[in-house]
Amino acid sequence: MNSEITYSEAGVDIESADEAVRRLTPHVRSTFRPEVLSEVGGFGSVVAIPDGYREPVLVSGNDGAGTKPLIAQTLNKYDTIGIDVVAMCVDDIVTCGAEPLFFLDQLTVGKVDPEQIEELVKGFAEGCRQAGCALTGGEIAEHPDTMSQHDFDVSGFAVGVAERGEIPTKSAVVTADVLIGIASPGLRCNGYSLARRVLMEGHSLDEPAWPQAEVSLGDELLRPSEIYAPTVLRAFRQFEIHGAAHITGGGLAGNLNRVINQNVDAQIDVTRWSRPRIFEQIAAEGPVSENEMRKVFNIGIGMVLIAPREQAHLIIEMANQDGHEAWVIGQILDGNGAVRWVDE
Repeated sequence: MNSEITYSEAGVDIESADEAVRRLTPHVRSTFRPEVLSEVGGFGSVVAIPDGYREPVLVSGNDGAGTKPLIAQTLNKYDTIGIDVVAMCVDDIVTCGAEPLFFLDQLTVGKVDPEQIEELVKGFAEGCRQAGCALTGGEIAEHPDTMSQHDFDVSGFAVGVAERGEIPTKSAVVTADVLIGIASPGLRCNGYSLARRVLMEGHSLDEPAWPQAEVSLGDELLRPSEIYAPTVLRAFRQFEIHGAAHITGGGLAGNLNRVINQNVDAQIDVTRWSRPRIFEQIAAEGPVSENEMRKVFNIGIGMVLIAPREQAHLIIEMANQDGHEAWVIGQILDGNGAVRWVDE
């Protein structure tokens, strides 16, 4: 007769998962907003709608960190990749003028390591604190037969609330509006398959990111994403924002095209901002063409707000106060729904 087999022998360690939850609980609780009504460990997250909304609607979004976790895994540094996932989610929903309320994560691992899980959740918690939302729950999934022991992947989703009548529409974007670009000092989470292919071929992550760089290539590639949500939310509440675009996969043109109507064009002037060195390094080492760089990367602009020209300097000043560089990087012209570059 065959001896009995346990779940642990099949590759899933429930006790390690319980230890991971015990470790992460204080980090999760530290992010709670007053609206959070549930406790850590329940079957569902219960969150009330904040006071002050006349006709509240929920806005949600989900995302991951692309192949950036491979850098974290190689460096054995896990405490920032959660910031990236939160950023990708909350900065999507805030383009609707939505206040991020809560976030839930998904951790999938080959084998549960409580210390690694705690470090990953620290990143989620820090991202939520920066975004002003609560980390109300998540999932730890151990997949021993589909992932190797040290493999992991991260994703999550955010839910926010907006005033129904104040959600921007494409028709609000009109000729003579300007494009206000908010800086992205690094890659954030986009284009990492290309960036890794170019920068890690023949280079070590311990080497300088570029000649005379003060940071290593690994640290530069693992640089946490900027979180724009609080600044964008302030802009919606204080100024006349006609549209907002989160610059992720597809670059500036691909994402601006999603928020303008068929009666206007968005014109971008690439001479208006400083492109971080990491983008120049990718272009030079590939080599990667300028056209490809613009399609794949944000080339230094992580968020674009569309607003009347007369309000631009005030919006830029507010972004600067929040620690973000910002510039007028273009304008809205009569057209047919295209995004064009000044040098085209």
